[in-house]
Amino acid sequence: MFFERLRLIFVPLIIGFFLPAPVQAAEQVLVAYGGHNETAAPMWVGIETGLFRKRGLDVAMLQLRSGPIMMATLGSGSVQVVYAASSSGINAAAGGMRISCIAFPVNRIGRNLMARKEIKSLEELRGKVVGVQSIGGGFWLQTMLLLDHLNIDPDKYQLKIRVIGDTATITQALLTGQVDAAVLPYSFSERAKRAGFHSLADAGELKGALQLTGLCAQRDFILQSRDVALRLIQGMVEAVVFIHDPKNKANVMQVLKKNLLFDKLEDTEMSYKVIRQVATLEVDPNLEAWRTTQRIIGWVNPKAGQADLNQLLDRSMVRSLEESGFLPEMRRRMGG
Repeated sequence: MFFERLRLIFVPLIIGFFLPAPVQAAEQVLVAYGGHNETAAPMWVGIETGLFRKRGLDVAMLQLRSGPIMMATLGSGSVQVVYAASSSGINAAAGGMRISCIAFPVNRIGRNLMARKEIKSLEELRGKVVGVQSIGGGFWLQTMLLLDHLNIDPDKYQLKIRVIGDTATITQALLTGQVDAAVLPYSFSERAKRAGFHSLADAGELKGALQLTGLCAQRDFILQSRDVALRLIQGMVEAVVFIHDPKNKANVMQVLKKNLLFDKLEDTEMSYKVIRQVATLEVDPNLEAWRTTQRIIGWVNPKAGQADLNQLLDRSMVRSLEESGFLPEMRRRMGG
Protein backbone atom coordinates (compact mmCIF):
# COMPACT_ATOMS: atom_id res chain seq x y z
CA MET A 1 0.00 0.00 0.00
CA PHE A 2 2.85 2.36 0.92
CA PHE A 3 4.65 1.76 -2.39
CA GLU A 4 1.40 2.14 -4.32
CA ARG A 5 0.93 5.58 -2.76
CA LEU A 6 4.48 6.54 -3.72
CA ARG A 7 3.79 5.42 -7.29
CA LEU A 8 0.63 7.53 -7.49
CA ILE A 9 2.57 10.55 -6.28
CA PHE A 10 5.85 10.29 -8.16
CA VAL A 11 4.92 8.75 -11.51
CA PRO A 12 2.80 11.78 -12.59
CA LEU A 13 5.59 14.09 -11.40
CA ILE A 14 8.21 12.18 -13.42
CA ILE A 15 5.99 12.14 -16.54
CA GLY A 16 5.27 15.83 -16.12
CA PHE A 17 8.98 16.58 -15.87
CA PHE A 18 9.68 15.08 -19.30
CA LEU A 19 6.58 16.41 -21.09
CA PRO A 20 6.90 19.81 -22.82
CA ALA A 21 5.31 22.75 -21.03
CA PRO A 22 1.84 23.56 -22.32
CA VAL A 23 1.85 26.26 -24.99
CA GLN A 24 -0.06 29.34 -23.91
CA ALA A 25 -2.95 30.03 -26.26
CA ALA A 26 -2.63 33.14 -28.40
CA GLU A 27 -4.97 35.97 -27.46
CA GLN A 28 -7.70 36.42 -30.05
CA VAL A 29 -8.18 39.88 -31.57
CA LEU A 30 -10.86 40.59 -34.18
CA VAL A 31 -10.11 43.63 -36.33
CA ALA A 32 -12.79 45.13 -38.59
CA TYR A 33 -11.95 47.03 -41.77
CA GLY A 34 -13.79 48.56 -44.70
CA GLY A 35 -11.31 49.41 -47.47
CA HIS A 36 -10.65 46.17 -49.35
CA ASN A 37 -7.49 47.30 -51.14
CA GLU A 38 -3.74 47.51 -50.62
CA THR A 39 -4.04 49.67 -47.50
CA ALA A 40 -5.09 46.56 -45.55
CA ALA A 41 -1.90 44.72 -46.56
CA PRO A 42 0.07 45.40 -43.34
CA MET A 43 -2.64 43.50 -41.46
CA TRP A 44 -2.99 40.70 -44.04
CA VAL A 45 0.78 40.20 -44.18
CA GLY A 46 1.05 40.27 -40.38
CA ILE A 47 -1.56 37.52 -40.14
CA GLU A 48 -0.35 35.27 -42.97
CA THR A 49 3.36 35.43 -42.13
CA GLY A 50 2.79 34.72 -38.44
CA LEU A 51 4.12 38.08 -37.23
CA PHE A 52 1.12 38.67 -34.97
CA ARG A 53 1.20 35.11 -33.67
CA LYS A 54 4.87 35.59 -32.80
CA ARG A 55 3.61 38.34 -30.50
CA GLY A 56 1.07 36.01 -28.88
CA LEU A 57 -1.90 37.30 -30.87
CA ASP A 58 -4.39 35.36 -32.98
CA VAL A 59 -5.55 38.18 -35.25
CA ALA A 60 -8.47 37.85 -37.66
CA MET A 61 -9.86 40.45 -40.05
CA LEU A 62 -13.56 41.14 -40.60
CA GLN A 63 -14.45 43.09 -43.73
CA LEU A 64 -17.47 45.37 -43.48
CA ARG A 65 -19.16 47.39 -46.18
CA SER A 66 -18.28 50.88 -45.01
CA GLY A 67 -16.68 53.09 -42.38
CA PRO A 68 -19.95 53.95 -40.59
CA ILE A 69 -20.89 50.25 -40.30
CA MET A 70 -17.39 49.45 -39.06
CA MET A 71 -17.58 52.09 -36.33
CA ALA A 72 -21.06 50.95 -35.31
CA THR A 73 -19.67 47.43 -34.99
CA LEU A 74 -16.86 48.73 -32.79
CA GLY A 75 -19.34 50.66 -30.67
CA SER A 76 -21.43 47.53 -30.14
CA GLY A 77 -18.40 45.65 -28.77
CA SER A 78 -18.56 43.03 -31.55
CA VAL A 79 -14.93 43.75 -32.44
CA GLN A 80 -12.11 45.02 -30.25
CA VAL A 81 -10.19 47.01 -32.86
CA VAL A 82 -10.78 48.65 -36.24
CA TYR A 83 -8.30 49.27 -39.04
CA ALA A 84 -9.95 52.48 -40.12
CA ALA A 85 -9.59 55.69 -42.07
CA SER A 86 -8.77 58.78 -40.04
CA SER A 87 -12.05 60.27 -41.27
CA SER A 88 -14.00 57.39 -39.70
CA GLY A 89 -12.23 57.98 -36.39
CA ILE A 90 -13.10 61.68 -36.42
CA ASN A 91 -16.73 61.02 -37.34
CA ALA A 92 -17.04 58.49 -34.52
CA ALA A 93 -15.50 60.88 -31.99
CA ALA A 94 -17.75 63.71 -33.19
CA GLY A 95 -20.72 61.39 -32.63
CA GLY A 96 -19.74 60.87 -29.00
CA MET A 97 -17.83 57.58 -29.14
CA ARG A 98 -14.95 57.28 -26.66
CA ILE A 99 -12.37 56.16 -29.17
CA SER A 100 -8.59 56.24 -29.38
CA CYS A 101 -6.55 56.08 -32.58
CA ILE A 102 -3.08 54.75 -31.85
CA ALA A 103 -0.94 54.00 -34.94
CA PHE A 104 -1.34 54.76 -38.65
CA PRO A 105 1.07 53.15 -41.16
CA VAL A 106 -0.64 54.36 -44.36
CA ASN A 107 0.06 58.05 -44.90
CA ARG A 108 0.43 58.38 -48.64
CA ILE A 109 -2.06 57.99 -51.48
CA GLY A 110 -1.34 55.70 -54.45
CA ARG A 111 -4.37 56.40 -56.65
CA ASN A 112 -5.41 57.87 -59.98
CA LEU A 113 -8.48 59.96 -60.75
CA MET A 114 -9.86 57.77 -63.53
CA ALA A 115 -12.57 59.03 -65.89
CA ARG A 116 -14.65 57.73 -68.76
CA LYS A 117 -13.06 57.85 -72.20
CA GLU A 118 -14.93 60.95 -73.36
CA ILE A 119 -13.89 63.00 -70.28
CA LYS A 120 -10.52 64.43 -71.20
CA SER A 121 -10.01 67.26 -68.69
CA LEU A 122 -10.82 68.23 -65.13
CA GLU A 123 -13.17 70.93 -66.44
CA GLU A 124 -15.25 68.23 -68.13
CA LEU A 125 -15.92 66.65 -64.74
CA ARG A 126 -18.57 69.28 -64.01
CA GLY A 127 -21.93 67.70 -63.20
CA LYS A 128 -20.52 64.17 -63.40
CA VAL A 129 -21.03 61.18 -61.07
CA VAL A 130 -18.08 60.19 -58.87
CA GLY A 131 -18.12 56.80 -57.15
CA VAL A 132 -17.12 56.26 -53.49
CA GLN A 133 -17.53 53.46 -50.94
CA SER A 134 -19.31 55.50 -48.28
CA ILE A 135 -19.64 59.14 -47.29
CA GLY A 136 -16.94 59.93 -44.75
CA GLY A 137 -14.98 56.67 -45.14
CA GLY A 138 -11.45 56.10 -46.39
CA PHE A 139 -12.24 55.86 -50.12
CA TRP A 140 -14.27 59.08 -49.86
CA LEU A 141 -11.50 60.78 -47.87
CA GLN A 142 -8.82 60.02 -50.45
CA THR A 143 -11.16 61.20 -53.21
CA MET A 144 -11.86 64.47 -51.41
CA LEU A 145 -8.19 65.04 -50.56
CA LEU A 146 -7.28 64.74 -54.24
CA LEU A 147 -10.14 67.03 -55.34
CA ASP A 148 -9.05 69.56 -52.71
CA HIS A 149 -5.47 69.37 -54.02
CA LEU A 150 -6.82 70.04 -57.55
CA ASN A 151 -8.87 73.04 -56.29
CA ILE A 152 -12.09 71.31 -57.29
CA ASP A 153 -14.99 72.26 -55.05
CA PRO A 154 -17.52 69.39 -55.33
CA ASP A 155 -20.44 71.82 -54.89
CA LYS A 156 -19.24 74.37 -57.44
CA TYR A 157 -18.51 71.58 -59.90
CA GLN A 158 -21.93 70.09 -59.11
CA LEU A 159 -20.35 66.68 -58.65
CA LYS A 160 -22.72 63.87 -57.77
CA ILE A 161 -20.96 61.75 -55.15
CA ARG A 162 -22.56 58.30 -55.32
CA VAL A 163 -22.08 55.46 -52.84
CA ILE A 164 -21.37 52.30 -54.86
CA GLY A 165 -19.51 49.66 -52.85
CA ASP A 166 -15.96 48.47 -52.28
CA THR A 167 -13.00 49.18 -54.56
CA ALA A 168 -13.64 46.30 -56.98
CA THR A 169 -17.32 47.23 -57.26
CA ILE A 170 -16.52 50.89 -57.93
CA THR A 171 -14.00 49.87 -60.61
CA GLN A 172 -16.64 47.73 -62.29
CA ALA A 173 -19.17 50.58 -62.04
CA LEU A 174 -16.73 52.87 -63.87
CA LEU A 175 -16.07 50.28 -66.58
CA THR A 176 -19.80 49.72 -67.16
CA GLY A 177 -20.74 53.41 -67.17
CA GLN A 178 -22.62 53.55 -63.87
CA VAL A 179 -20.26 56.29 -62.69
CA ASP A 180 -18.23 58.81 -64.68
CA ALA A 181 -15.12 58.94 -62.50
CA ALA A 182 -13.47 57.42 -59.45
CA VAL A 183 -10.21 57.79 -57.53
CA LEU A 184 -8.88 54.23 -57.84
CA PRO A 185 -5.77 52.57 -56.38
CA TYR A 186 -3.08 52.16 -59.03
CA SER A 187 -3.63 48.42 -59.27
CA PHE A 188 -7.35 48.87 -60.02
CA SER A 189 -6.78 51.91 -62.26
CA GLU A 190 -4.58 49.67 -64.42
CA ARG A 191 -7.67 47.65 -65.31
CA ALA A 192 -9.44 50.85 -66.36
CA LYS A 193 -6.44 51.98 -68.42
CA ARG A 194 -6.40 48.67 -70.29
CA ALA A 195 -10.06 49.27 -71.13
CA GLY A 196 -9.24 52.69 -72.63
CA PHE A 197 -10.04 54.89 -69.65
CA HIS A 198 -7.49 57.49 -68.66
CA SER A 199 -6.13 59.28 -65.61
CA LEU A 200 -6.91 62.97 -65.06
CA ALA A 201 -4.68 63.25 -61.97
CA ASP A 202 -2.25 61.26 -59.84
CA ALA A 203 -2.80 61.42 -56.07
CA GLY A 204 0.80 60.34 -55.56
CA GLU A 205 1.74 63.96 -56.30
CA LEU A 206 0.04 65.24 -53.13
CA LYS A 207 2.42 66.96 -50.74
CA GLY A 208 2.07 67.76 -47.06
CA ALA A 209 1.05 65.75 -44.04
CA LEU A 210 -1.42 62.94 -44.69
CA GLN A 211 -2.57 60.12 -42.44
CA LEU A 212 -5.08 57.74 -43.90
CA THR A 213 -5.47 54.26 -42.38
CA GLY A 214 -4.54 52.64 -39.08
CA LEU A 215 -5.57 51.20 -35.74
CA CYS A 216 -8.32 52.58 -33.50
CA ALA A 217 -10.21 51.08 -30.56
CA GLN A 218 -12.59 52.10 -27.83
CA ARG A 219 -10.76 53.94 -25.06
CA ASP A 220 -11.79 51.38 -22.45
CA PHE A 221 -10.16 48.59 -24.49
CA ILE A 222 -6.91 50.57 -24.68
CA LEU A 223 -6.98 51.15 -20.92
CA GLN A 224 -7.75 47.53 -20.06
CA SER A 225 -5.68 45.79 -22.78
CA ARG A 226 -2.79 48.15 -23.38
CA ASP A 227 -0.31 45.29 -23.77
CA VAL A 228 -2.47 43.70 -26.47
CA ALA A 229 -2.64 47.03 -28.32
CA LEU A 230 1.13 47.43 -28.10
CA ARG A 231 1.73 43.95 -29.50
CA LEU A 232 -0.76 44.62 -32.29
CA ILE A 233 1.18 47.75 -33.29
CA GLN A 234 4.45 45.81 -33.17
CA GLY A 235 3.13 43.05 -35.43
CA MET A 236 1.75 45.59 -37.89
CA VAL A 237 5.04 47.52 -37.96
CA GLU A 238 7.02 44.32 -38.49
CA ALA A 239 4.68 43.55 -41.40
CA VAL A 240 5.54 46.92 -42.98
CA VAL A 241 9.24 46.06 -42.66
CA PHE A 242 8.53 42.64 -44.21
CA ILE A 243 6.69 44.30 -47.13
CA HIS A 244 9.62 46.62 -47.86
CA ASP A 245 12.23 43.85 -47.87
CA PRO A 246 12.78 42.89 -51.56
CA LYS A 247 13.52 39.30 -50.52
CA ASN A 248 9.88 38.95 -49.49
CA LYS A 249 8.36 40.17 -52.76
CA ALA A 250 6.99 36.76 -53.81
CA ASN A 251 5.35 36.20 -50.39
CA VAL A 252 3.83 39.68 -50.28
CA MET A 253 2.50 39.35 -53.83
CA GLN A 254 0.93 36.02 -52.92
CA VAL A 255 -0.87 37.62 -49.97
CA LEU A 256 -2.13 40.45 -52.20
CA LYS A 257 -3.24 38.09 -54.97
CA LYS A 258 -5.09 35.90 -52.49
CA ASN A 259 -6.91 38.72 -50.72
CA LEU A 260 -7.63 40.95 -53.72
CA LEU A 261 -8.52 38.06 -56.04
CA PHE A 262 -6.32 39.28 -58.89
CA ASP A 263 -6.19 37.24 -62.10
CA LYS A 264 -3.45 39.14 -63.89
CA LEU A 265 0.16 39.22 -62.79
CA GLU A 266 0.48 42.91 -63.74
CA ASP A 267 -2.33 43.83 -61.33
CA THR A 268 -0.60 41.99 -58.49
CA GLU A 269 2.72 43.60 -59.43
CA MET A 270 1.16 47.06 -59.35
CA SER A 271 -0.55 46.27 -56.06
CA TYR A 272 2.85 45.35 -54.61
CA LYS A 273 4.27 48.68 -55.78
CA VAL A 274 1.33 50.54 -54.25
CA ILE A 275 1.69 49.07 -50.77
CA ARG A 276 5.43 49.73 -50.78
CA GLN A 277 4.67 53.33 -51.72
CA VAL A 278 1.95 54.05 -49.16
CA ALA A 279 3.03 52.01 -46.10
CA THR A 280 5.64 53.64 -43.87
CA LEU A 281 7.01 53.38 -40.34
CA GLU A 282 5.88 56.92 -39.49
CA VAL A 283 2.96 55.50 -37.53
CA ASP A 284 2.76 58.21 -34.84
CA PRO A 285 -0.64 59.99 -35.10
CA ASN A 286 0.15 63.29 -36.84
CA LEU A 287 -1.92 66.20 -35.53
CA GLU A 288 -1.38 68.37 -38.64
CA ALA A 289 -2.56 65.57 -40.94
CA TRP A 290 -5.62 64.93 -38.77
CA ARG A 291 -6.53 68.62 -38.85
CA THR A 292 -6.51 68.43 -42.65
CA THR A 293 -8.82 65.42 -42.49
CA GLN A 294 -11.06 67.22 -40.00
CA ARG A 295 -11.40 70.17 -42.39
CA ILE A 296 -12.30 67.87 -45.30
CA ILE A 297 -14.91 66.02 -43.24
CA GLY A 298 -16.49 69.35 -42.35
CA TRP A 299 -17.79 69.48 -45.93
CA VAL A 300 -20.31 66.76 -45.13
CA ASN A 301 -20.38 66.62 -41.32
CA PRO A 302 -20.48 69.99 -39.55
CA LYS A 303 -20.06 68.22 -36.19
CA ALA A 304 -16.60 67.01 -37.21
CA GLY A 305 -15.10 70.24 -35.91
CA GLN A 306 -16.32 69.32 -32.42
CA ALA A 307 -14.05 66.26 -32.26
CA ASP A 308 -11.19 66.91 -29.83
CA LEU A 309 -8.17 65.55 -31.69
CA ASN A 310 -6.02 65.69 -28.56
CA GLN A 311 -8.45 63.26 -26.91
CA LEU A 312 -8.88 61.14 -30.04
CA LEU A 313 -5.19 60.61 -30.76
CA ASP A 314 -3.34 58.44 -28.25
CA ARG A 315 0.35 58.86 -29.04
CA SER A 316 1.58 57.22 -25.85
CA MET A 317 1.99 53.74 -27.30
CA VAL A 318 4.05 54.80 -30.30
CA ARG A 319 6.11 56.96 -27.95
CA SER A 320 6.67 53.89 -25.75
CA LEU A 321 7.84 51.89 -28.77
CA GLU A 322 10.22 54.71 -29.68
CA GLU A 323 11.68 54.87 -26.18
CA SER A 324 12.04 51.08 -25.91
CA GLY A 325 14.14 51.06 -29.08
CA PHE A 326 11.63 48.95 -31.06
CA LEU A 327 10.80 51.55 -33.71
CA PRO A 328 14.41 52.73 -34.14
CA GLU A 329 15.39 49.08 -34.72
CA MET A 330 12.61 48.66 -37.30
CA ARG A 331 13.83 51.77 -39.14
CA ARG A 332 17.37 50.39 -39.07
CA ARG A 333 16.14 47.16 -40.67
CA MET A 334 14.46 49.17 -43.42
CA GLY A 335 17.63 51.16 -43.96
CA GLY A 336 16.03 54.42 -42.88
